[in-house]
Amino acid sequence: MQFLYPDKATHVVELAVAELALPLRVGVAFVPPGCDRRAGYSYAGQGDFSAAQQTRLLEVVAAKFRALPYVADIQIIPGAYLRAGGGFENLDQVRSMFGVDVIALVAYDQVQFTDENFLSLAYWTIVGAYVVQGEKNDTQTLMDATVYDIASRRLLFRAPGTSRVKAHAAPVGLEAALRKDREEGLRLATEDLTKNLEAELAVFRERIKERPEGGVRVTHRPGYSGAGAFEGAAALVLVGLLGWAGRRRG
Repeated sequence: MQFLYPDKATHVVELAVAELALPLRVGVAFVPPGCDRRAGYSYAGQGDFSAAQQTRLLEVVAAKFRALPYVADIQIIPGAYLRAGGGFENLDQVRSMFGVDVIALVAYDQVQFTDENFLSLAYWTIVGAYVVQGEKNDTQTLMDATVYDIASRRLLFRAPGTSRVKAHAAPVGLEAALRKDREEGLRLATEDLTKNLEAELAVFRERIKERPEGGVRVTHRPGYSGAGAFEGAAALVLVGLLGWAGRRRG
């Protein structure tokens, strides 16, 4: 929310139709680190998620898109091309530079509670607030992959990933235990995000079978027929074979 709508407490969803030209050209990127000026906490950069781990996660997300028959190209967008609070204007620049139509934005945060006296935290995601309530030595990890058609600003779908690691370490060795919990929380949240993304991609594949539902209109680029055309041709061949077999029996 802070990246896409940096100057708005709330946002208005535009109902423009997303014109998806198949095969899609997709970009994948991490939301850059930033700060919620109103709440006073940092986001999308907490925890021990190293640059190498971020790259591996983006490669996993990219592989899920690359396996789809209606995706022509998938690019991992370097973090240097996204700026904190850049919004859709920043994504327009990415679209021009990398030639992508759709972008998958991955964000994450990690919260650790180390005291019995704590307050619940509310994170604003693209679909509303996510309330985090913890216990002592409790580690919670939040991930979110949101997929947008850049031109129309329309959210196509999202896939969350969450994990919670509860521990009861003694004061001696607490920091080492918390570090281990952070690593485990990132691993579990990554697995959850990957599983949910795969499921959402399957649902989205059904939605874009040339049906203008949910604000999405599908067209084909020159030279691309798509899986639907192939399936239709196969059905015609099957009908012809059945008719030929029927005449032989007659």
